This record gives sequence, structure tokens and C-alpha cells, in this order.
Amino acid sequence: MLKYPCLVLDHDDTVVASEIAVNYPCFLEGLEKFRPGEWMDHPEFVSWCFKYEFADFLRIRYGFTPEEGKEEYEMWKVYAKTHIPPVCEGIREIILEQKRRGGLVCVASLSGRQMIERDYDLHIGIRPDLIFCKDDPICKPDPYPLKAIMEAYHLSPADLLMVDDLKTGLEMAKAVQVPIAAALWCRQDAPEIIDYMTERCDFAFHTTKELYDFLFEEDADGQP
Repeated sequence: MLKYPCLVLDHDDTVVASEIAVNYPCFLEGLEKFRPGEWMDHPEFVSWCFKYEFADFLRIRYGFTPEEGKEEYEMWKVYAKTHIPPVCEGIREIILEQKRRGGLVCVASLSGRQMIERDYDLHIGIRPDLIFCKDDPICKPDPYPLKAIMEAYHLSPADLLMVDDLKTGLEMAKAVQVPIAAALWCRQDAPEIIDYMTERCDFAFHTTKELYDFLFEEDADGQP
């Protein structure tokens, strides 16, 4: 019997390591174009992105105008489509085991649908049962995705586990009493995020192996 009939997974830096492979290098390219000579190392970039929406970060830290922000966003869309992030080690096994045992795997992400489907096709070999993303009229941190999942499959909050590395997923889960697990495997160099998420989430996992063991540990009778 599954501990959680439905896993609701964030995408970026939960299923694929997109920050270090896509977002940060794209950001550096944007700095080179709009603010030549400026530089920010990866830990500082992570900290700023954690504290602010990206557009606010660019405005506050570098004085980006709305027009520059829009152009930066268009650069990112092209970069994200042409640079495929690697899958997080061990996450494929979790997704496939959840499905093998008859469970659901849904996605609630601020990434785009096309990129989510591409990454699942390439790295996982199956697609999620439902995807809620930034292309939709309502996305996280609004709790609508979790409400829609529960309604579609006749589930209670306790039947879901949200897995996310950032506070948008935390806010969404807490709003409807869905348990949340902090996905910290891409955040080992970000103590600020680790501390914040560990303190506020129901569970915190530093590796995908820890999450796998938590989800699929044997029951009291020794049955998997």
C-alpha cells in the first residue's frame, strides 16, 4: 500500500537540475549583454532568487528597466528551450516506482508545459498524470493545482505529498493542509534555503535516496 497515493512534484531543481545548468548561465549572459562588467557568483544568485521574484531581483540589484526585464525573459525562454537540464540522480526511480505501485505522479511547477513534457520524455520515459504550470491561468503558489488534483481523483489532503525545493510549493501546500517534503538535493550549497525549508516543511530530504526510502519502506508485515 502506498504511503501517498499521489506525489505532486515541483520540476526545476526537484526533478531536473535546471538552476545550475540553465538559469544561472543564462543570467550571466544577460548581465554581459545589459550590464557589461557585472558579475555574481552562484551562491549569491541563489540567495537573491530565493528572496525575490526574478524581475524584482534584476530591478533592485541591477536597476533593470521593465523593457530590459522583458528582453531578459525572452532570452531565458530561448535558452531554456535549447539547453536541456540533467535529471536529478534517483528521481526517475522514485517516479517509476510510484507508478509501478499504482500511484499518481502530478506536477505543479513554474516551468513551462513544453519543457516539463520534454524533460519527462527524455529523462523519465513517461509523462505525469496531470501538469499544472506557468502556462495555466492559475499556478502556484495558488493552491488551485492541489485542489484540482484532489477533485479529479477524489483524494484527501493526506493522500498527497508535495515535493518542492522552494517556498512557492510550501505556501501552496500549507494553504490546503497537504503534507510537504523539502527537496534539498539541489540545494546543498544553499544553507539559507535548507534552513528555511527544513524548519517549515513536514519532511526534509537531502537526497533522493532518503525520499525513496521514506515513500517505499516496507510495512509492518514486511511487504513492500
